[in-house]
Amino acid sequence: MKLTVFGATGGIGQEIVRQALGAGHEVTAVVRDPARLAVAGERLVVHRADLGDAEALRPAVAGRDAVLSGLGARSRADAAGGIAARLTRPVLAAMEAEGVRRLVVVSAAPVGPAAAGEGLLDKAVLAVVGSVLKDVYADLRVMESELAAGAADWTSVRPPRLTNGPLTGRYRTVVGGTPPRGRTLARADAAHAMLAALDDPSTVRQGVGVAY
Repeated sequence: MKLTVFGATGGIGQEIVRQALGAGHEVTAVVRDPARLAVAGERLVVHRADLGDAEALRPAVAGRDAVLSGLGARSRADAAGGIAARLTRPVLAAMEAEGVRRLVVVSAAPVGPAAAGEGLLDKAVLAVVGSVLKDVYADLRVMESELAAGAADWTSVRPPRLTNGPLTGRYRTVVGGTPPRGRTLARADAAHAMLAALDDPSTVRQGVGVAY
């Protein structure tokens, strides 16, 4: 497949690029600073662009089979500024202009529905985390609401707390829901789940909970 990756210099984004190249895909990585991309390959094209400019993004998505986005807040200040929603809007506009429909984004587990059968401890932990990171989740909820209102064939992958563990390929997914007692997921496995969603029609226009 011909793929475009936004947020390609982030933890999940670099994993998406690395794994997609390893699977034989052609990848266009959209970055602001190419020096921060620690991945290389014969099938990799690095496209430097202002992520807030939809016109500048059109060449990066033209003729692509799908787009994947690791865009998100790296700090509370980013979240307070609504960075995930703000940067996803130009991506959607560029995709619409170029007739590209398939989009997979990363979100977060608390944006999805509560998992069935959660215990009191899990609920208490989620409440604390939700309070501390409320701006992050508010930003992601806006992003997801705009996806739902648009025409793209989107999937929102919603992991819990992310770690830097190795790729395992062994995790639980719930389309339209959240895995119970799912507390962590490695960024490498989050990227793996995003790539796997590309070929899964059941995930189109759905949130997908992913966790160990």
